[in-house]
Amino acid sequence: MRSITGIFAILILLFLAISCGQESKSPYMNIIFLHHSTGRVIWNGDDHSLKQLFKEYNKEFDTNYALREQSFPNKSPYGWKNYPFDYYNIWVKNAGEEPYMEEPTLEMLTKDYQVIIFKHCFPVSNIQADLVSPDINSDIKTLSNYKLQYSALRDKLHEFPDTKFIIWTGAAQVEAVISEDEAIRANEFFGWVTDQWDLPGDNIYIWDLYNLQTEGGLYFKDEYAVSLRDSHPNEEFAGKVVDLLFNRVIDVIDNNGNGTFLNGKEICK
Repeated sequence: MRSITGIFAILILLFLAISCGQESKSPYMNIIFLHHSTGRVIWNGDDHSLKQLFKEYNKEFDTNYALREQSFPNKSPYGWKNYPFDYYNIWVKNAGEEPYMEEPTLEMLTKDYQVIIFKHCFPVSNIQADLVSPDINSDIKTLSNYKLQYSALRDKLHEFPDTKFIIWTGAAQVEAVISEDEAIRANEFFGWVTDQWDLPGDNIYIWDLYNLQTEGGLYFKDEYAVSLRDSHPNEEFAGKVVDLLFNRVIDVIDNNGNGTFLNGKEICK
């Protein structure tokens, strides 16, 4: 009887050791990407999608990083708007355990996801002159309003230190559909986001789409856009940058973003 009991105990220990070994080799991470049309184009890439890149990575490195995408906010009832005011409005001003206008709050999302990726559509770059006093509760697109809303959003994201947030710099627009003044303000704001708003060592990380689109200029380069009057990325550009987005997300997960530049290119050591 003792020998049977001893064998049974050994089998249990072997099972637990194997199970623990499998768990250590297959770390789990639940990731969500909140986006609209520009995000979907880049999500799909060209000949490979972001989801496919994660699938291949999981297979090669025996990880279990689960990635899903979701429109945010939806067209109804909230409206197809994902600008600084809207993230502030849903996640800060109307924070809580219940959805706001059917949209999930951070209190809800962070229960299910360890990494949250979010972005703005390209009309975010239609930034107007500051003609009135700054108002955090205003949906008017001005530099002052954006900065107030982003500062409040950063404080809110810091309330969830166990969650990693990856925010894209706002999308640029082709020259034919945006004024030079608006483009200059957009350049100023996205520069402020990367140079001042982004703090080292916290749980917020940036993927710099804007500079990939403009390559140091004011406008989305025409050859990367669907057309001269359509600021959506074309498939060629999407195929080029989806790999950089993947690099950045993986580096944030595995290395706290220390192995890549903000655009997702690897830092040579």
